[in-house]
Amino acid sequence: MKKTAFVFLGAVMVSAAVGGLAGWSINKFSASTSPVSAYFPSEKSGVAVSDTMPKAGNHFAAYQADQYPDLTYAAENAVKAVVNIESIREVQYGGGRSYDPFFDFFGIPYGYGGGEPQTREQRAGGSGVIISTDGYIVTNNHVIEESTKLKVKLNDGRLFDAKLVGTDPTTDIALIKIEGEDLPTLPFGNSDDLRLGEWVLAIGSPFDLQSTITAGIVSAKARDLGVIPNEARIESFIQTDAAVNPGNSGGALVNTRGELVGINTVIKSSTGSYVGYSFAVPETIVRKVVVDLKEYGVVQRAILGVSYRAIDQTFIEQMGEKTGIKTPGGLYVASVVDGSAASEAGIRKGDIIVAIDGVKTDDASTMMEKMAQHRPNDKVKITIMRDGDKKEVEAVLKNKVGKNEMMTREMVDVAAELGGKFADAGKKICDKLEIRGGVQVVGIKRGGLLERARVREGFIITHINNRQITSLSDMEQMTEPIESIDGIYPDGRAASYMIVQ
Repeated sequence: MKKTAFVFLGAVMVSAAVGGLAGWSINKFSASTSPVSAYFPSEKSGVAVSDTMPKAGNHFAAYQADQYPDLTYAAENAVKAVVNIESIREVQYGGGRSYDPFFDFFGIPYGYGGGEPQTREQRAGGSGVIISTDGYIVTNNHVIEESTKLKVKLNDGRLFDAKLVGTDPTTDIALIKIEGEDLPTLPFGNSDDLRLGEWVLAIGSPFDLQSTITAGIVSAKARDLGVIPNEARIESFIQTDAAVNPGNSGGALVNTRGELVGINTVIKSSTGSYVGYSFAVPETIVRKVVVDLKEYGVVQRAILGVSYRAIDQTFIEQMGEKTGIKTPGGLYVASVVDGSAASEAGIRKGDIIVAIDGVKTDDASTMMEKMAQHRPNDKVKITIMRDGDKKEVEAVLKNKVGKNEMMTREMVDVAAELGGKFADAGKKICDKLEIRGGVQVVGIKRGGLLERARVREGFIITHINNRQITSLSDMEQMTEPIESIDGIYPDGRAASYMIVQ
């Protein structure tokens, strides 16, 4: 039987009507558990026991306690700073009607004629880590996304209401705050120093079992799975074999010194529960995101301004003859944006980026992680290969609109504000509709401007705030609040939407 692998963002989800009971559903697995015993010769076995026979273990190296990790120190200290998070979201159901263009044409609202909508609470369970004595807590964005109320339960049983400070969907990290004093905290370690095979602990609340600790080793670093549901996602996961299950999301990955080295985020298994590997956002990304959210209210994203492709065996087979590249390693620069940091640093199409600040860049995830650690106006040293010669250049990074200054809270991330998934409108549909270009809505997220304005999938955005939008790049460079959206549906019907905040 063919098995399908699931990648699972592990928040435990449960719904209950208001005033009703919350029912938690856990998949149960049964397995044969016949014990295995070591065989020792005895008189009953017919084998004589002699003092001259080798003693068990005398052919092994001597055990030296100080040479092996003791996980109790890390576990007993780190667990105090890991919390359980209950995310509560009020949702409406019933009382509405499905979309009908007849009603839409005459401006009749969706709920007309369908009775009063009902409200219920939807609850999700996850984990978080206290990082300051005054109550800042880091967790996953998908744990708290779309919540109307947040409740935090500490390891000692105390219960707090929490408020959202900020989120970063591109890394799946969020920062929340409770009001408290002298709270237990978990210090940041350094995920760059992690070594393959190093022991780590995963701490969280799987299946609502608070303060659960599991152990494993670092199985790999800089994994890019393509699972964060954001077009601008940044993935460079730490892979471990520590058992992580639904509800562990947002919990701590700690080293043997009890330091935070990652935030547990993803499970990869054939069932949706742990039977394989788990993945954590590395501390280097988490720390930078948290500092940005606290200081600026938004995450400062640094842009180099190149498109690239990892030079692996597939690249060599497909592009080796054309590019003259015969050995794997590094990132092939496919294009350079005019006026970008890369362009001003002298990087050209066809160059091979082999290192950033001395760190080898043999895959896209390493590149993403290094860039995610920087802010606009930071200087980075980039080592490139050009025509067989190694060269080092310095680039001054820019923000998404091509400037060196920091972004402010007032500057809008248009794609996030709209609440949808987008793609460049293809030439075929643009020619058919006789438009120069546009951005097509290929998905609509709950709670965003598109949903509130009743925009439907397929709509092609041609103007925002009367500014022409011909591509995703045009949209990404906008930072002002959205007041109006103009465009056209694939059937040729033009539409304009005014946004009332």
